[in-house]
Amino acid sequence: MTNVAEVRAVRDPQLVGRVVGRRALRYSAGADPGADRPAHVRSGSGLAWAGARLAVVQDDAAFLALVDPSTWEVEAVALPRGPGGLRQFDDVRGNKRHKLDLEAILSLEDGRLVAFGSGSSPARERVVVVDPRSPGDARVRVVGAPALYAALRADPRFSGSELNVEGAVLLPDRLLLLQRGNGAPRGEQAPCDAVGVLDRAVLEALVAGHEAGSPRLRAVTRYVLGTARGVRLGFTDAAPLPGGGFAFLAAAEASPDAVRDGEVVGTALGVVTDDGARIGALVDEAGAPLLDKVEGLALDPREPGRAWVVVDADDPHRASELCELAVSGWAAAH
Repeated sequence: MTNVAEVRAVRDPQLVGRVVGRRALRYSAGADPGADRPAHVRSGSGLAWAGARLAVVQDDAAFLALVDPSTWEVEAVALPRGPGGLRQFDDVRGNKRHKLDLEAILSLEDGRLVAFGSGSSPARERVVVVDPRSPGDARVRVVGAPALYAALRADPRFSGSELNVEGAVLLPDRLLLLQRGNGAPRGEQAPCDAVGVLDRAVLEALVAGHEAGSPRLRAVTRYVLGTARGVRLGFTDAAPLPGGGFAFLAAAEASPDAVRDGEVVGTALGVVTDDGARIGALVDEAGAPLLDKVEGLALDPREPGRAWVVVDADDPHRASELCELAVSGWAAAH
């Protein structure tokens, strides 16, 4: 394998995100059996701003949720149906292999949203473009991206033993994708957490409905985030920082591979800038370590010390929760 840059995150006791409020996410319009929509948001896996609302993608349901954090109104945006006309996917139904497995979402400057499949199987090599301003079916476009995911998988510096895209960050001139290192070892390849850099033109082509030639990673950096109770911490989402770089969430999940879930034994909040990577604590309302599976992160643009996190309960019958964080220590102490 070609040499790859590696960054070890430094523990920063000043960087702390504390839960100061949480709300279970239930659709304001309730359940809709005809649309195969439950009453609640399932398995929230990514978070981004859509104007004044927060957009939540789900890895096992073909709906985007638009949440107004000031009123807690939750609107459902239906994505295309899967086989059998279904929009919910799980082991009970036996159709988990058909889910889009959307694990990351970002906002474009014009208000559109772009969500990325994990790439952990061919069915999950798709990108979904949503325009919240458009009515009805015109809102949503699903774009196959096999060339992009093939390029990610073919670069072991990024994919390691199993490809699992969990975060996306849009910067002015480039797109960052985050790989989560919760895969099973394969031969000499071990799981890894990494950030891959793509030309912004790759994203622009997907938004236009097609792939751009032969996508290629411009650069890859691997990150060592540490462990919790002997389980490695891995990226679960990221969001751009106003001054450059990005913030990220990490979870230590004792899962056997990139497809199956496991017990979460630790979580963390981190920052990556030109100065390196720092990682700090996530704590609950009582100040104890947060052991909820944190899967989506959005920073509040109006309040620098405020952020939002979506929690995946890994239970199709339980509503995902949106948590408000009070964050201290974004800036490094000197």
